[in-house]
Amino acid sequence: RDDITDWVPVSTAPDKDGNKMLVTQYEGSVIESTGLIKMDFLGLKTLSIIKEALENIKETRGIDIDISSIDINDPKTYKLYCEGRTVGTFQFESAGMQKYLIELQPSTFEDLIAMNALYRPGPMDYIPDFIKRKRGEMPIEYDIPVMEKYLKDTYGITVYQEQVMLLSRLLAGFTRGESDVLRKAMGKKQIDKLMKLKPKFLDGGEERGYDREVLEKIWKDWEKFASYAFNKSHATCYSWVAFQTAYLKANYPSEYMAAVLSRNLSDIDKLTKFMDECKSMRIEVKGPDVNESYVSFSANKRGDIRFGLAGIKSVGINAVNAIIDERKANGPYKSIFDFVERVNLSSCNRKTLEALALSGAFDCFEDISREDFFEKNAKGETFSEVIMRYGQKFQFDKQSQVTSLFGGDEIVETSRPAIPHAPKWPNILKLEKERELVGMYLSAHPLDPFYVEIEYGCNTRIKDLKDKSDMLDKELSFGGIVVGYDVKPSKRGTNYGILKMEDYSGTTEFFLFGNNFINYGKFGVIGTPIMVRGAYQKNKYNGRVDFNITSIELLENVKGKLLRSITMKLPEAVINASLVNMLKSYLTQSTENRSDLYFVICDERNHRNVQLLSRYKIPITRQLINKLNSEEINFTIN
Repeated sequence: RDDITDWVPVSTAPDKDGNKMLVTQYEGSVIESTGLIKMDFLGLKTLSIIKEALENIKETRGIDIDISSIDINDPKTYKLYCEGRTVGTFQFESAGMQKYLIELQPSTFEDLIAMNALYRPGPMDYIPDFIKRKRGEMPIEYDIPVMEKYLKDTYGITVYQEQVMLLSRLLAGFTRGESDVLRKAMGKKQIDKLMKLKPKFLDGGEERGYDREVLEKIWKDWEKFASYAFNKSHATCYSWVAFQTAYLKANYPSEYMAAVLSRNLSDIDKLTKFMDECKSMRIEVKGPDVNESYVSFSANKRGDIRFGLAGIKSVGINAVNAIIDERKANGPYKSIFDFVERVNLSSCNRKTLEALALSGAFDCFEDISREDFFEKNAKGETFSEVIMRYGQKFQFDKQSQVTSLFGGDEIVETSRPAIPHAPKWPNILKLEKERELVGMYLSAHPLDPFYVEIEYGCNTRIKDLKDKSDMLDKELSFGGIVVGYDVKPSKRGTNYGILKMEDYSGTTEFFLFGNNFINYGKFGVIGTPIMVRGAYQKNKYNGRVDFNITSIELLENVKGKLLRSITMKLPEAVINASLVNMLKSYLTQSTENRSDLYFVICDERNHRNVQLLSRYKIPITRQLINKLNSEEINFTIN
């Protein structure tokens, strides 16, 4: 009711936008005693993801979803939780949580609330018992039978502060106010207040006929519980938002994952993780396209995800809006000529046009390729300059005709320039230019020819190299492409190299000293696909853990030599002529780099398996792996 300065001393501090705000040094627990109110405001990026996903669904499917009214018993959502497919969802996406969800097999919203409250330091110890009780592997017991009234939903385990409040009133006759004091004391870990309430609990319980020793045990459990007690109303709200994200991922996967990618565009590690998740969901993440892309990541009607036009360097938001607005008003662009004839060229200049071309946004036009835009004519002009001048003239003539005194509906006659067909660029060059503009490889990857060797012939990925402690003295192998190499002078006067490489999962760099610099420096050519073998070892002088390279080879030289066999696990019921013919088609594809082919035939009724070795060998290719995945055939490669 008065100025804050009448009640507490204040200072100023900048907020994240640089604006000054008033602050006080008083703790939150003290500030309320001065008459001020302390409030916590939590901003969630997840809410923006949900909002964008709903907009994507409206755009692609024409459906308006009221996210607050979705079915809380949706079977697809619980299937997603039971299978641990929670990457990209709120609160439940960690590897540990996924493991527990698979074990728990949640079937009700109460299960999700409980897991949300239990999955934190302290109560995590109760999760195995919680799972066993739900699955009927452990009896559900109550210290006092009447406690079932409030502990039934959590299988006899106290999980929430509210349960303690209700039980204190039920067992010891606490008033609502006293039970709330107990809740606060637990939540704030105020042990002195808890101790003051203990005699009242024991005496009140005895008066109601309960054994004092049992009451002592319950209170001891609560004292331990005080160190991690969680508020059920909080867990419920978090779980409801989490359920909304899981519902969208389960029912509208492309639209939801497009929103997740959009909101993580600035974090390349998270973006890579979510793009990997899209692959595992069999959602294709495609490059930008002037006929399908929107401002940010979006889903198309086929269920693919398109990269957003605003994510392309040198393409401003005004140009993006001009492209999208014209497309919405008058339909898809039919050709590059149609594009420059229609789009507002004052917003979309030549630099923008070239960026769109290099990023692959014009790949939808079959009569022109990326290289053609940069082919020069006899005057030394690139085709991008020629076509921009044509577009400007076309639009000027059209506007002049509209404003002319004698203007009518005649079509503007401006001859279209011929498209020069330039020599094809090497694939690596095309992909590097694409990466410069969108930050990653989208239409393909330079390592694609060696996909099988990297994914199945190596025993680790570059992103896994961060966990050095778990890999000490283990022989590691991984493949990648060289993306940088620097030679620098050392303190001793000699040179050393810094080799930077990346694979599908991330990037890393190695220092090449002494003999390694001499032996492996030759591989430091940018764009070279290589395979590295080595191990993390402790330096005996300073204890530092370093990666010691034992060999580097060209991936080209090991292609087809790393994989010995493939084993397909087939239930008896799926073996039919169609499957046999599909496998035959791959057996005859190539005579080189063939591997042993094994089958494990499963008789599920009698729980028996038999392993068979084929007389034929088979080339293990990416096409074969993709086919097996699409047919949902389990396989292992050695």
